[in-house]
Amino acid sequence: MLPKKTAAATALAAVMWGGLLSPPAQAAQNPYERGPAPTEASIEAPRGPFATSQTTVSSLSVTGFGGGTIYYPTSTAEGTFGAVAIAPGYTADQSSMSWYGPRLASQGFVVFTIDTLTRFDQPDSRGRQLEAALDYLTQRSSVRSRIDATRLGVMGHSMGGGGSLEASVSRPQLQAAIPLTPWNLDKTWSDVRVPTLIIGAQNDSVAPVSSHSEPFYSTIPASSEKAYLELAGASHFAPNISNTTIAKYSISWLKRFIDNDTRYEQFLCPAPREREISEYRDTCPHA
Repeated sequence: MLPKKTAAATALAAVMWGGLLSPPAQAAQNPYERGPAPTEASIEAPRGPFATSQTTVSSLSVTGFGGGTIYYPTSTAEGTFGAVAIAPGYTADQSSMSWYGPRLASQGFVVFTIDTLTRFDQPDSRGRQLEAALDYLTQRSSVRSRIDATRLGVMGHSMGGGGSLEASVSRPQLQAAIPLTPWNLDKTWSDVRVPTLIIGAQNDSVAPVSSHSEPFYSTIPASSEKAYLELAGASHFAPNISNTTIAKYSISWLKRFIDNDTRYEQFLCPAPREREISEYRDTCPHA
């Protein structure tokens, strides 16, 4: 048995040595986490924990895209935020995507719903415009100081969704992409390395999943993070109307990959089983 002084010294040394080996709990936390721990109810709610505001961007003040609306959390008490640019579909304008703005921003993102240069721009052009919008957002916009320019994503509907795939190939440093009932003449996306959630619609007659969403998903390499969610009984235009299922899994995907927030992994893996989802595929578990 050790003398009391020796035992005390040994115990103290063990505590100090253990402290050197074990970093403080706070240091191990993800610095990009924003907001409280999520629940099923919190990601299905119409609004998240952050108060938001918005500002209009005139087409006359930008180049490379047609202006739009920026939605953003009003407080930066928790730090800067990741950002997402969202493109509309063929012949549509940003109003068709406006519901995503406050819904995603209130969960802790800066969101830019954009207008395209013309209503008839093809997916490759829409992809370039999404990139131009992100550049404006992070370099020139009035909210640029609120954004972490290393944590960016793209979304889009129909040809805008096809554009989000184009942007993913052109800009592989993006953190996330969510094509919504996407349309593109190019069916092969073996160059995509960006974590991509494709949301298709079971009854889509404009961009049938058999010739668009499914081959898009299948040709993204298995080594890339990817998921395919098919909305049961939904049409091509489901993403244009506030939709809890789209919001829930979009929030989870953006949080998981833009914010690296593994608290949201539970909603993506294992594959969700809900009546609103006719099919779900994923590369679970995510690295």
